[in-house]
Amino acid sequence: MTTEAAPAVPRGLQRTDVRLTRGLLRSLLLYYGAPFKIRRLAGLYRRFVAPGELCFDVGAHVGDRTRALLRLGARVVAVEPQPPFAGLLRRLYGKNRHVTVVEAAVAANEGHGEMYVSRRTPTVSSLSRGWVEGVRQAPRFAGVTWDENVPVAVTTLDSLVTRFGRPAFIKLDVEGGEPEALAGLSTPVRALSFEYVPAMRAATRACFERLDRLARYEYNWTVGESPRLRSPEWLPADRLRVILEALPDGAKSGDVYARRARDDGTPRPT
Repeated sequence: MTTEAAPAVPRGLQRTDVRLTRGLLRSLLLYYGAPFKIRRLAGLYRRFVAPGELCFDVGAHVGDRTRALLRLGARVVAVEPQPPFAGLLRRLYGKNRHVTVVEAAVAANEGHGEMYVSRRTPTVSSLSRGWVEGVRQAPRFAGVTWDENVPVAVTTLDSLVTRFGRPAFIKLDVEGGEPEALAGLSTPVRALSFEYVPAMRAATRACFERLDRLARYEYNWTVGESPRLRSPEWLPADRLRVILEALPDGAKSGDVYARRARDDGTPRPT
């Protein structure tokens, strides 16, 4: 398995088969332009994943998180609904037997949905119309436009578990669709992450509530693209909720990390 060198844009990707847009190029430069970012991400994920374990990268985008997980020897199901990005993932990782690419969005129920796409900033494309309307008012999203609607297939986390097995870790970054995605998970996993956006407090609150119904979790968080956990200790849900809900609407988004509490008997990587 070779995953060390930052991937070049695959030959032929610039042509009409995938229609590499400026937004896709911007994402490639952002997430692959500094190889040390992948190493730091792998250092964070090492807390949750052991070699050979299964992980779901939901909202895989250009596959930088998939690549970090591969560095740990994990097996990865990379789930991405946007056709150009799913095509990119197949070209980057299609020959890697440790990666399976699933071209679909993830929500509470299987079927079909409509993706609200920002062609200039495709990282904020979303299945959630309510989320799009909500973040339009946030300072950090000033100037962002969602200028294309794309029909996509929709699957659930339960369906992915049935198909591939229960993962040790789920990375969930689906731009406001996190509560719906977690609603489609009926059995707890050992660890996962989900994105929070300070301006969308209700969505973050819904994620905490869903996880608390599944199992007893403890929490930490990161800010922006930093892989550094902000707290030296893992916190109960109510404490982290207070911290995140106190953030101003214009604060950076980030990721919440959840792991099964130590007293529930769940083994962890050492």
